[in-house]
Order: sequence, then C-alpha cells, then structure tokens
Amino acid sequence: MEISQALTFIREVPDFPSQGIRFQDITPLLAHPEAFASVARELSRCDAEANIVAGIEARGFILGSAIALHREQGFIPVRKKGKLPYKTISRAYGLEYGSDEIEIHQDALGVDSQVLVVDDVLATGGTLEAAIELIASTGAHITSVVVLLEIEALKGRNRLLNSFPKLIIHSLVSA
Repeated sequence: MEISQALTFIREVPDFPSQGIRFQDITPLLAHPEAFASVARELSRCDAEANIVAGIEARGFILGSAIALHREQGFIPVRKKGKLPYKTISRAYGLEYGSDEIEIHQDALGVDSQVLVVDDVLATGGTLEAAIELIASTGAHITSVVVLLEIEALKGRNRLLNSFPKLIIHSLVSA
C-alpha cells in the first residue's frame, strides 16, 4: 500500500477530548495491517544512523516497536514514572495543567547508543523535549525524532529546535 493511501486511515474526531480540539485518531490505521505496515516501513527509512529505537508511552510504543522490528534493532520504552520494574532515571516536565515525569531503565542506553526517538504526535513538544533530555543524560546520541503527525499550530517543532538546534525531526503528516 502506498503511504498516501495508508494515511487516509487517520480520522479526525472533532471536539475530543474537549471542545475545539480536532483529535487525529490513528487507531483505524493501526487496525489495517497494510496501512500500518506501510507507515512503519516509511518511518523506518527516516534515519539511517540510529542503532536503537526509543518510543514514548503510549502510542510511541506501538510505532516505535514496529520501526524497531522492521529495522531489526532493539527498542527502549520511555515510560511514565513508576511503570518500569528496575532501577530508573527520570525527567520531570511541565504540562498545561501541572507536571508529569518519564523514565527509562538506567542501563537501557550508553555512549555507543545512536537513538531514534519515536512518538505518534508532535504537538507542543514538551514530552519529546523531556524524552530527549532524559536520553541525552545517559550519554547516548539522539540521531533524530520521528512522529506520524505534527500539529504545526502548536509550534512543538520550534520548541524542540530552540532547545536542540541540530535536531532532525521527521513527520509524515502535518495538521
């Protein structure tokens, strides 16, 4: 399946989770095997340098795992605080209404790790910024960020590039 056809499986849900939001629902795409395979294949081509994939909870797990399998590389989950069973390192970050914290296992990455960071959506960039900082704190190198959707009006790309001017950001869809 061509990538342009696969992307038609993303549906817009108006006023979710609140009034005025146009939620981009990727679950129909994930449910269609040819569309999902096409997206995973296309996203896996975005970064030839990486030797490991890190996916951000929760939909970044789905896309990141598929990319890692396609590339025959390992996968590192970037989880919400308290979800990983071993020793962790974490990074707190601000949200519109409060804060949150993400973590990885302390032995997940090292200085030889070339990391492709994956999430489903780039919106304000806060979660991705925290994930990049967390991964970089291990001595690993972030080769690029890959997202399925980018919501340009929320200026997450600008935020990330202000913090990490040399960061390469790939997105398949701009909304």
